[in-house]
Amino acid sequence: MRFFLPLVIAALVSTVLAPTAHAQERDPVLFVHGYGGSADNWETMIDDFTDDGWNRDELYALDYDSDASNVETAELIAQEVSRILDETGHDQVDMVTHSMGGLSSRWYLKFLDGHRNVDDWISLAGPNQGSTVELPCVNTSPSCQEVVVGSSFLQRLNTADPTPGDVTYTTFRSLCDLVVRPSTNVTLPGADDHRVGCVGHVSFLRDAGVSQDVRDTLS
Repeated sequence: MRFFLPLVIAALVSTVLAPTAHAQERDPVLFVHGYGGSADNWETMIDDFTDDGWNRDELYALDYDSDASNVETAELIAQEVSRILDETGHDQVDMVTHSMGGLSSRWYLKFLDGHRNVDDWISLAGPNQGSTVELPCVNTSPSCQEVVVGSSFLQRLNTADPTPGDVTYTTFRSLCDLVVRPSTNVTLPGADDHRVGCVGHVSFLRDAGVSQDVRDTLS
């Protein structure tokens, strides 16, 4: 029996350490807010992540000028991803985006070779096919003009392959979202689409069920 004891101990140690090892292998996460938002929008979800075992030092939230073109914001995302990878030593990041943040991050993935640096990309209520809602900011904001269905920005973003590379693309939408209409405009060919319950556009940021879905997706 003593000959089998080391094997039993090794198996037990492996079982105990497995969750820790898994946690260490998680990619850092970059959160990208939507129009009119800020990095602070993600505080509730980041708290959920840390409570669930994520390393707080590897959860990042980007701030940017909401009125700037999504093309410009994509450049900022590229810089931030490079900084995160240098700081953490990881090869890739995961990306969680809300609303318009999905558009700038997709531009980064498609046109700035970002798909090489991103493992999982998640869009929460993102106007990936635009929105039929007449947003007040359309007359003054370049980024809002890009959200209009049929805009030249969206045509270029959605032409050919809208989900390039080996990135895992996931979208979450709700019939109760009154900003991105119709809700099917959140979806993307090649992405895994999820419809959640009655969650308002801004409520995606703090809904417990959505937060759990996001963590489950990244896990």
